[in-house]
Amino acid sequence: MHPNIQAITQRIIERSKDTRRAYLDGVAAAQNATPPRDSLSAGNKAHAFAACPAHDKQALLGGKWPNIAIVTAYNDMLSAHQPYQRYPELIRQAARDCGATAQVAGGVPAMCDGVTQGQPGMELSLFSRDVIAMSTAVALSHNSFDAALYLGICDKIVPGMLIGALQFGHLPAIFVPSGPMASGLPNSEKARIRQLYAEGKASRDELLQAECDSYHSAGTCTFYGTANSNQMLMEFMGLHIPGASFIPPNTPLRDQLTSEATRRAAAISKMGEAYTPLAQVIDEKSIVNAMVGLLATGGSTNHTLHLPAIARAAGIVINWQDFDDLSKIVPLLTRVYPNGQADVNHFHAAGGIGFVIAALLKSGLLHDDVTTINGHGLRAYASEPMLENDVLSWRPSPDVSGDKEVVTDCDAPFDAEGGLRLLDGALGRGVIKTSAVKQAHRVVAAPAAVFNDQDDVQAAFEAGQLERDCVVVLRFQGPAANGMPELHKLTPMLSVLQDRGFQVALITDGRMSGASGKVPAAIHMTPEAKRGGPLAKVQDGDLIRLDSIAGTLSIDAPDFAARASAPMPQPNVQAGFGRQLFENLKGQISSAESGASLFGIGEK
Repeated sequence: MHPNIQAITQRIIERSKDTRRAYLDGVAAAQNATPPRDSLSAGNKAHAFAACPAHDKQALLGGKWPNIAIVTAYNDMLSAHQPYQRYPELIRQAARDCGATAQVAGGVPAMCDGVTQGQPGMELSLFSRDVIAMSTAVALSHNSFDAALYLGICDKIVPGMLIGALQFGHLPAIFVPSGPMASGLPNSEKARIRQLYAEGKASRDELLQAECDSYHSAGTCTFYGTANSNQMLMEFMGLHIPGASFIPPNTPLRDQLTSEATRRAAAISKMGEAYTPLAQVIDEKSIVNAMVGLLATGGSTNHTLHLPAIARAAGIVINWQDFDDLSKIVPLLTRVYPNGQADVNHFHAAGGIGFVIAALLKSGLLHDDVTTINGHGLRAYASEPMLENDVLSWRPSPDVSGDKEVVTDCDAPFDAEGGLRLLDGALGRGVIKTSAVKQAHRVVAAPAAVFNDQDDVQAAFEAGQLERDCVVVLRFQGPAANGMPELHKLTPMLSVLQDRGFQVALITDGRMSGASGKVPAAIHMTPEAKRGGPLAKVQDGDLIRLDSIAGTLSIDAPDFAARASAPMPQPNVQAGFGRQLFENLKGQISSAESGASLFGIGEK
């Protein structure tokens, strides 16, 4: 093991000693010597199994078979979740074939940030993660299950499900993906047309056609955003069947992997031969593995929120300093859009997650001695699934990259450091994704252009007011202010300014998306402006220096400390969109560095 990986892991263990013990004590209290449903009364059982087929009902009432919960995020509007429509019956049959039963325990909401981007509904997006966690707990509250399969793939859904599942850490858990859509319009071409539209050089019809050619069928979007970063994390944390992440939907191999997840869930239940509760899989080492995977693949900045929230749900405390210290020793091994031109299908064909895991293990940058649902440590995930005569099997991942422009090993990385860094200074603490930012743009010093609403940034751009070197400061976008919506609609216009030769950057207490790209963006700034953070004191024209190499954010304003904070503008709360239902949550949510969560460990 790399000594720094060991040291960072050990300090997380020490920092989390009390909270982790409290969590594990709670898990131990929930464990029973007999299947959970044996504690149910006759009336409880009758309600729980009333609608089951006769054979399943007999097995369940007799307590002879493990019962697997299906927690599903199915809806047929989200392309990534539409394939889940056929999963329950596939799972039920696979369960019967291995001497188990399966029931859909409940559903969780699944919203698409691609649909709500720049719309009022985006203000519900981050909150939806914790709603999903609570919905997962409701689904499992019937206490009728011996293991659970989680059908979720996109942005807030997998983190929310995992946070909820960890409250039932005595139950084994397996996450079951649906896979990516086929490659469509290249991501670079889509980005080019978006920029042309922002400049008024492409029509709305041309923009719509490009978007439809990019997002065109069932499966996840093929760029390496939060959804596909989620799948990578589930592999690195040992919660997938090995190699399951990027197999296309509705294919024989995908169906076999789903059936295998069912068989494995039965096997690792307390009634199986290899009981493996979730609390045993998610520990300090698996959390470090997840952070390493995120850095090595240039994954989504959203996980600097989600991973702390997930860790805290398991009694583990991580912070952005841990990400930063890991980033200094974990090399960047992939070039997948927005960090390159390839999409996840090209990445998978070139070696994919299995190749990256093998390379990191070889260099001592991952913990192999972890518990996984597979039962063989993380090295089992340095493999890829295949069908031989309709029988599922695995072969080792290739030793050599299939495309060295897309994925490489630790001997010849794309960058010696990972793609995320901590920024700290007079403007607070934040994170920046540097993996797609060219070296010439990693340090920006320019006057501030201050805004309180992303629509005002767009208006200033369209009026030509940003045709200069500038650091756009967009504040009052944090979780306590308006739910921390993604600000990805700013990317095309800021990219246009950069391409015109201006030095531009973004600083915000909001967040960008998994597609954060070539413009340097200091995001998740904390304390946020709503809670008196220093962004509330910045004024137009203040000279700001963003240095992602040194990890600093500075401001040249002699009277800065003495200034009064600008008040948050009156929110434009419209009727509808459900935003009023979430108003009370804003005062309860933790800081971005603590996961921007409604529960768990962390300061407000």
